[in-house]
Parts: sequence; structure tokens; C-alpha cells
Amino acid sequence: MATSIEDQVKSVNTDSSEIAIGEEITELPSVLNESIDSVPQLDESLAHASTSNNIENKSPVKEKSSVINDKSDSIYQIKWISRNGIKSPIITQNENGPCPLIAITNVLIMKGRITVPSLADFVTTENLMAYLGDCILESIPKNIPEGTQLNFEQNMHDAMAVLPKLQTGLDVNVKFTGISDFEYTPECIIFDLLRIPLYHGWLIDPQMSDVVSSVGTCSYNQLVEKIINSKCSVDPEKVTEALVAENFLEKTASQLTYHGLCELTSKLKEDELCVLFRNNHFSSLMKHKNCLYQLVTDQGFVNENVVWETLNNIEGDGQFVDSDFVPVPPKSSDLALPSDLSKEKQIDQDEELARRLQEEELKREENQAQEQWQEEPSPQPSSPNNSRNRSRDCVIL
Repeated sequence: MATSIEDQVKSVNTDSSEIAIGEEITELPSVLNESIDSVPQLDESLAHASTSNNIENKSPVKEKSSVINDKSDSIYQIKWISRNGIKSPIITQNENGPCPLIAITNVLIMKGRITVPSLADFVTTENLMAYLGDCILESIPKNIPEGTQLNFEQNMHDAMAVLPKLQTGLDVNVKFTGISDFEYTPECIIFDLLRIPLYHGWLIDPQMSDVVSSVGTCSYNQLVEKIINSKCSVDPEKVTEALVAENFLEKTASQLTYHGLCELTSKLKEDELCVLFRNNHFSSLMKHKNCLYQLVTDQGFVNENVVWETLNNIEGDGQFVDSDFVPVPPKSSDLALPSDLSKEKQIDQDEELARRLQEEELKREENQAQEQWQEEPSPQPSSPNNSRNRSRDCVIL
């Protein structure tokens, strides 16, 4: 059984035993305010950004015009969908968007812990950071037992330090033994405090005994280091293990295996929302009717009916579905595109064939001309007798 994030929370040398985030706490630590100050603040309403009663009038989400004028902040377009009969937003991202920040925010929105104004078209990075800071503060236990404050304060401080990294990306180190197995780092505290499961599907099939033996319980970073060191070893067994492990990493470069896919499908609860780490990318994931769906956050789909994409293979060619998980047929323009490409390809092939036929025809004509030249008899030279006869017939006046 993999050790949970809560079991791995950093302990501090105190008189009491180790505490995990979420246990009852008697009082708010005095130094917590110093960590809270690091959360981006826009106005007084941020402390209640997730409360629907006052979100409409005092929201950190900027209007479209003000967002565009604020060139110092990144902006993300909001896509509005109908989810369970209720209008719901999806924060979209461009190609180089901060996927951890977007994935976590969308999960919190779908969980109902963040409410976005219904008239909002855009949101900024500062807005999203404020939302997450709000949710972290709401997760603070009401009572903290004496002697455990330092432990909680340290974890809160680590979480606040990691929060800005969500804008650029998180460093997570997977282990190949379970969907929730990661090397515990400060980055994991964010998911723990927000109560969002972080999963991956980069698992080894237990039937591949040689790979299981070569990889063991190593994390990704440990395995890479092991491969580098073992390949230079004089021990043939270590070299073999290194090659087997290296081959596994190369063949599973997408960071998802079919065994991992099966484990995700079986371990996730029905309608469970989580964040999936795959191919160095974070995405919002949901299990619905025993199928896995990734939230489509590409800004290019902001005006499309596409909401989810099935995750049923490791090739990455899932099917698009709407908010009710009904397959979305491709647009007519999408259907016409392959036909147009086929026509262009056919034209190119016809032109190539015509060029070859023309070359063959020219070559054939050249060969025929050469053959005719070779078969044509050369002109016979005039005989001397005939020349003399013509001379006699010549009359000189």
C-alpha cells in the first residue's frame, strides 16, 4: 500500500506525535499570518471569493476591458458550458499555459469550491492565484492541538512557497508502483491541502517480471541515476538491469501504460474528480460510468461543444464528448479537410504521372530517331567511270 501524502507530512521535534493535515487543531498559529500575506490579494472580497452570496458584486475576476488593458498579467478565456443543467465555467489555456494552475482551478470549480461571476469572459493569473489562496485558507482546521503548531505552520509555509510555481509548472517525481505514488515533495502539499487527488498512470505491468525486478521501488529520478551508474558497471547483471530499465522508459515515454490505465479506471471512484499527471502535463480527470474523461481546456475549443475527451488508450486519440458525455460528431469542415487533402494528393500524383509519361515519350522518340538514323543507308560514292563519261559529255566552248 502506497504511503499517502498525509502520512508523509513533515514532522517537527515536539512533545506530541506527528500530525497530518486535516486533524483537529485547537487554535490558529500566530505566525500563520506571515504565510497568508504571501497570497496574492486584489481586494477585501478575496477572502470570500468562493462564496456565491457576494461573488457577483465583489469579484476578483476582471472585466474584459480591464483585463486587456492589464498587460502585466496573463489572461485566460472562460468557456461557459451547461453542466447538470447549471451554467458552469471552464478556464481555458493557450499552448504554453500554466497547466497545473488551470487543472487545479477547474477541479475546484467543478467541485463547487470556486464560483466565477456569470458575466466573466476572462480571468487573470492573479485572479486564479487568489482563488487558490482562498481555498487553502478555508482548509485550515479550526482547532490545532498544542505542540503541533510548528508542524502545521511549516506545511502551510511550504504550500505558500510552492503556490507561485503553479504558474510555470510543478516538479513531481513519480514512482512506478501505484497511481498515487509520488516522491513526497513540497509540491505535493498543495494537492493535500486542497484535498485534490493527484494520480498518474505510468505503471509497470506486474507480469513483466524483468522490468519489475530492474525498476523496483525507484522513483523516476532514482531510476535515471541507477541506469547511468549501472551501465558503467563491471557487473553484467547490473548492466542488464540498466538496459531493461532504460528500455522501459523509452517504450513508455508518454508516461502512461495500459496497466496504469486499467489501474486508474479501477481505483477511481464514480464521478471522482482529480488531477492527472501524464507526459509532463497536468490535466483535470473524471471517471464517469466506468470511463475516464480528460477535461478539454484548449483555447481553440472555446466556441465548440467539446468538453471532455475519452482516455481509453495510450495513443492519445480519444473521442470528444459534450458536457453530458455524448459524442460530438466532427464538423463538416473537419470532414471535408481529408477530402481536400486527398484531392490535392491525387492532383500531385496525376502531375507526377503525366511528367513521367512525357519523359518516357520523349525518350521513346529519341530512341526511334536514333534507330532510324542507324538503319538509313549511307550515300554511295560516284564511280570513276561515270565521272569520266560525264567529262566527255561536257562541251567547252
